[in-house]
Amino acid sequence: MRVGMRRLYRGETTFNFYGRRNIGFIASGFLVVVTILSLFTQGLNLGIDFKGGVAFEVPMQGSISIEVVEEVLESEGVLDDGIKIQTLKSETESRIRIQLGDQTPEKVTAIQTALVEKAKLTVNDVSVSTVSSTWGRNITLKAINALLVFFLVVSIFISLRFEWRMAISAIAAMAHDVAISVGLYSVLGLEVTPATVVAFLTILGFSLYDTIVVFDKVHENTSRFSGSKVSYGDVVNVSMNQVLMRSLNTSLAAVLPVLSLLVVGSGVFGAVALREFALALLVGLATGAYSSIYIATPLLGLLKERSAQFASGRGQLSLGPDMEHLMSTGAPVGRRASASASAAASSGSALRPPVDAILSHPPRPRKKSRR
Repeated sequence: MRVGMRRLYRGETTFNFYGRRNIGFIASGFLVVVTILSLFTQGLNLGIDFKGGVAFEVPMQGSISIEVVEEVLESEGVLDDGIKIQTLKSETESRIRIQLGDQTPEKVTAIQTALVEKAKLTVNDVSVSTVSSTWGRNITLKAINALLVFFLVVSIFISLRFEWRMAISAIAAMAHDVAISVGLYSVLGLEVTPATVVAFLTILGFSLYDTIVVFDKVHENTSRFSGSKVSYGDVVNVSMNQVLMRSLNTSLAAVLPVLSLLVVGSGVFGAVALREFALALLVGLATGAYSSIYIATPLLGLLKERSAQFASGRGQLSLGPDMEHLMSTGAPVGRRASASASAAASSGSALRPPVDAILSHPPRPRKKSRR
């Protein structure tokens, strides 16, 4: 166990990530299909900031409760499946939040008055906020535009810093992370709020960072192995093993504070906004760490193996001790020796053994002749 952890920390493991890439592709493909089906059948549970509506907040004092709120809404004729009632808690007070669809001003006033009477409060104690559906659509369009601009800028940067194949792979990995995160919200029916969108954009930043770390090592090893007959699959495997511990440490360091927000902030203190933000972050951080190893880098390998430079070594992988030898020496085992032997055989030199191999003992030195 200690030896395994020591090798992991030193980047000396020999996991065959690239050879098992289809496992990650199949798992991700299944999740993306589930996401698409859920979006077409269920859609997203958009919050009031996106679809518009009215929100009331009532302090939990006196005889007010969720049951009483439901009675008020039913008496006003607005009780349906689109209504959302939550209990918000803090250290000082607890409040009930009611979210409704678009309502007329008269209906809003009637509901507020009924809530005031039931809770035995003043009108100022029951807050009302209204968001138009037009404003919600504008926010949605701006979020989509921001996402597209982010993808464009990232593509240009990676293409200039590395190459276009890496840009395609990184964009595919980020789209994969967002798709799975959105799919989780759709399948579970979680509410999508502006905090969720901010979390999604944060997810993209983390996913990109983790992918660039691996790509930078791949780029470095490509130059290192350029003088030997090393396949690009070997370059990918060596690179991912070398940065595996760094990726795990980065992910754990990012996940622990998010878990604190989710468990302590949301679970203990009842901060609903923190729960929406932390849940999206938690899912995104997990998928970001996964996609950098199982989506972005293997996809890069597939694209790169089709180039003229690495096409001859396509499908050839150094495993186990051969990968260790490749990491330490920078040269592959077996293939390079066989390639040299084949070249020698074709030239005919392999049929003539060297002189040293024929003699059973070294030749005696010749005596100098006397003058």
